[in-house]
Amino acid sequence: MKKFLFTCLLLCGGLVSSAQSNKINFTEYTLDNGLHVILHQDKSTPIVAVSVMYHVGSKNELPNRTGFAHFFEHLMFAGSENVGPGQFPILVQQAGGEHNANTSFDRTFYYEVLPSNQLALGLWLEAERMRSAKIDRAAVETQRAVVKEEKKQRIDNQPYGTILEKAFANAYSVHPYRWVPIGSDQYIDQATLDEFTDFYKTYYVPNNAVLSISGDIDINQSKELIQKHFGSINRGTRGIIRPTVQEPPQTLEKREIVFDEIQLPAVVQAYHIPQLGSPDFYAISMLTNLLSGGESARLNKALVDQQQIATYVGSFPMELENPGLFLAFAIANLGKDANEVERAMDAEIERIKKEPLTDREFQKLRNQIENKFVQKFTSNFGLAEQLATYQLFYKDTNLINTELQKYLNVTKNDITRVANQYLTKENRVVLHYLPKTTQR
Repeated sequence: MKKFLFTCLLLCGGLVSSAQSNKINFTEYTLDNGLHVILHQDKSTPIVAVSVMYHVGSKNELPNRTGFAHFFEHLMFAGSENVGPGQFPILVQQAGGEHNANTSFDRTFYYEVLPSNQLALGLWLEAERMRSAKIDRAAVETQRAVVKEEKKQRIDNQPYGTILEKAFANAYSVHPYRWVPIGSDQYIDQATLDEFTDFYKTYYVPNNAVLSISGDIDINQSKELIQKHFGSINRGTRGIIRPTVQEPPQTLEKREIVFDEIQLPAVVQAYHIPQLGSPDFYAISMLTNLLSGGESARLNKALVDQQQIATYVGSFPMELENPGLFLAFAIANLGKDANEVERAMDAEIERIKKEPLTDREFQKLRNQIENKFVQKFTSNFGLAEQLATYQLFYKDTNLINTELQKYLNVTKNDITRVANQYLTKENRVVLHYLPKTTQR
């Protein structure tokens, strides 16, 4: 019952928040140790989201030690100087809250969503993680097994599970995006305790993090609690790896056939695109909705409804700090060939390049983008994450109030232009996933 009531409050808080003024007010400042703090007050429900986003992901790893950032996503739940093994989730659950973490190419994100009278608990737990995470032999060996099992379940034994791994490995030759956050079992097994300790002391430090809090808080009281828990944590002094290598332009199409434990063939197309926040990235995001933003979108209408050669289609741009990839994909219908599906996908992309969008179609796109943008802020958790993201990657937290206009500034001509500029055969990787039963 307690969990049910908490979930209801969480959902209700989102509904109330979305009905408020468009402008999101926040307070931000930086502690002496470099920790950037963002506070957003929303007293509509007695809930608070406490989050810490570290500027470390798989692109900060060494080529022979991939998977470290994802490994630490797990390891930093193992306990600390004052939190016993396995106690992080228990303490949050006993307080009526929820918690989790995730890792990407560019950052690692930890959070708790708690009743607002438990703000101090959330701050203490995250400060413990930052100050004194338990990195001993027992914790490391336990998490080695956990991470390898997760990779088996999510990647190795999952139908089409290697799509990102294959797409990025083919698309990148020098940039560290060529490996994905899940990493390699081999390198996690080879890594020593000292290597894990060095990684922690380098990246999980206050001057490489953003503490973002959203919910039913008192600003002044929150500042006092933050100073109490985080103020004495030492600033990191080790050199942080920020990749500066630039991936050279791709000039020839790359293709790979992947035989997998699947029943239906699939086609994946991965195109190089600019980094998040660039003007062309906003246009490509609009293009995504044109291709796969609902049942009436171009790919779905053509391949699923009209031609009936695909059972599922989709597309999305990877929102990466450095130039990333735009992925379009389709799973073939029973009895259909991957080559036929690829030709149909190409035909829809060529249509975008040659045929102007109608005014009605373009207005629908704008409406979809606006709705999608607003939906990110319908919960305290979503607000905390987005505030941290804008600060970490853009150094402009107020983009939460202005970024929508960047999408709305995109014109029909911009969408046509980016399709012609980036969605070219020489700029892409094509993967054909085929059933292992067809392998000769």
